Amino acid sequence: MSTIEFQDRTTSSGWQREVAEETIRGHGVIVAAYFDEGCSRRLPWRERPAAAQLMAAAEHPNRPFDAVVIGEYERAFYGDQFGAVLTALRARGVQLWLPEADGPVNLDDPVHQALMLLLGSQSRREVLRARHRVLAAMHVQARVQGRFLGGRPPYGYRLADAGPHPNRAHASWGRRMHRLEPDPATAPWVRWIFQQRATGRSVAGIARELNDRGIPCPSNADRDRNRHRTRHEWIIRTVVGILENPRYTGRQVWNRHGAGTTGLTHHRAPVQPSAARGWAESEKVTHPALVDEAAFLAIQGMRAARPTQHGHTRTYVLAGHVQCQLCGRRLDSHWVNGRPGYRCRHGHTSARNRPPELAKNVYVREDHLLDDLRVRFAEAAGDDGSAIADHMRSNDLTITCGGPTREVKACRPPCALATIDETVGDQLLLL
Repeated sequence: MSTIEFQDRTTSSGWQREVAEETIRGHGVIVAAYFDEGCSRRLPWRERPAAAQLMAAAEHPNRPFDAVVIGEYERAFYGDQFGAVLTALRARGVQLWLPEADGPVNLDDPVHQALMLLLGSQSRREVLRARHRVLAAMHVQARVQGRFLGGRPPYGYRLADAGPHPNRAHASWGRRMHRLEPDPATAPWVRWIFQQRATGRSVAGIARELNDRGIPCPSNADRDRNRHRTRHEWIIRTVVGILENPRYTGRQVWNRHGAGTTGLTHHRAPVQPSAARGWAESEKVTHPALVDEAAFLAIQGMRAARPTQHGHTRTYVLAGHVQCQLCGRRLDSHWVNGRPGYRCRHGHTSARNRPPELAKNVYVREDHLLDDLRVRFAEAAGDDGSAIADHMRSNDLTITCGGPTREVKACRPPCALATIDETVGDQLLLL
């Protein structure tokens, strides 16, 4: 049985043994039983403890059995696993009996060959159909009903009773629904994080102050649900996760995936879930919001400007959109001679040694890049280049530098350059 939370071993193994005994009645008796718990049928037999023990026992010449009988095909095999197991058993002189074949399986028989193909396809279809039904149902429950579908509540919230379960059978068993409500101890700090970020403060600065103040981080504030966490301090990734989570706008979210970035570089609209990523957001507000949607949208893609020793801030319009063609890393923003630029030092700031054939560093001026980009993106051209940067960000474009030419290509997170179909028109060769 694949799940131990929703099935009973005695019941499950009992009815499968009855089927096996009926199959071999008049031909033999069962001398050993092998039953796996908590193992998906998609796992190969060598990764299932009991199945692996059975195959190991079959290799001994003094084994107490000469055949293996399966209680139900779908519980034992998935896809083309049957053929591999049958071949291994036959090589050791062991027969394989199935209730569906009403005895030993003989793959030399065309009828048995067709039956095994049918059972393998049916086993795979059963898994896919169950997965599709569950995911589709949970998607609708989150999007239309706004139901909380389990898991750890986000930092700043706690679970509250929401009444009887809407399914009558579950309600009769005493199951209750849950909803999110602000946690008095942590919700103020979530609001503070959003407020600080809205003023342009860096994520690192927010994390440092939280640690300096001794504010419990999510894993420390809820130890019962975070026993697998060993670190008890705020890190940048934790703050970023809070700032990117649409749940704080009061909408329920299910099956959300991360963007694969280390900063807030993607615009996300909490009222328009990404179907391509497979996550859903509720159509209505389902719990008290800790930040309004306008403020949440405003900080997505925000970059904190670093003040200089003179109190001025330096702005890098193309920060995060320039990549080294030689080593594949993003170029660092670098101020030289009173103007912005970008550089890469190929391993001087990483754990990898710099290949000797590479140049010591790559440096490119921002104004040179903008001049080239204005020629290509004339419709997005502006005096300060902000319109060009917005266009590149919305289309996931990245400039690669360091070789004899510079290119603009689409970049699919995490920072992996992809070849662009020339018919799309998003590839640009900058000479």
